[in-house]
Amino acid sequence: MRRTSFEGMTCSVAQCLEVVGEWWSLLIVRDAFLGVTRFDDFQARLGISRNILTRRLNHLVDSGVLMRVAYSEHPPRSEYRLTRKGRDLWHVITAMRQWGDRWARPAGPGVEIRHAACGHVVSAVPACSHCGEPLDARSVTAVPGPGAVTGDRDRAATLYKQTLAGTGEA
Repeated sequence: MRRTSFEGMTCSVAQCLEVVGEWWSLLIVRDAFLGVTRFDDFQARLGISRNILTRRLNHLVDSGVLMRVAYSEHPPRSEYRLTRKGRDLWHVITAMRQWGDRWARPAGPGVEIRHAACGHVVSAVPACSHCGEPLDARSVTAVPGPGAVTGDRDRAATLYKQTLAGTGEA
C-alpha cells in the first residue's frame, strides 16, 4: 500500500515527511548517526526485510540524505554515509529520542549523548539564535515567512493575532 504523497504541499513539515516520514527511514538515519554504514548491519540491527531496506536506502540516497560510497569492487559493495542534508536531521532524531526517553522509556534512556568537548551527558535544548533564551511552544509565534503562500499567510496571521490576544494557549 502506497501512502499519500506530500510532494505538492507548501508546508516545510510535509516536505520533510516526504523524505523521512516513513518510520524505517528515520530508524535508518538514527542508526547512521550511531555509526552504522553497511547494508547487512542496518538489516541486522533493524530486523527489516532486505527488499524494504533496499527501497528505503535508495530513497534516502535519491533524496540526498545518504550517499553511497563503494568499499569493494569484487564483489561490488557500498556503504551509506550521511550527507550534510542528512546530518541536519540530527536535531529531529535527537528531539524524537528525548521525547521517547521522557514519555516511552520508564526504565530510562537506552542511549545517552555526551558532549565531546566537556564529556557531560547532555540534553539538546532549542534556543533562540538571537538572544540564547530557551525555546518551547509557548515562547514562539508563527508569522508568515518569505516563502508563504496566501493560505499560509492567513493561518499564520490568525495564529499571531490569537497569541497577541492571549487566546492561543491550550
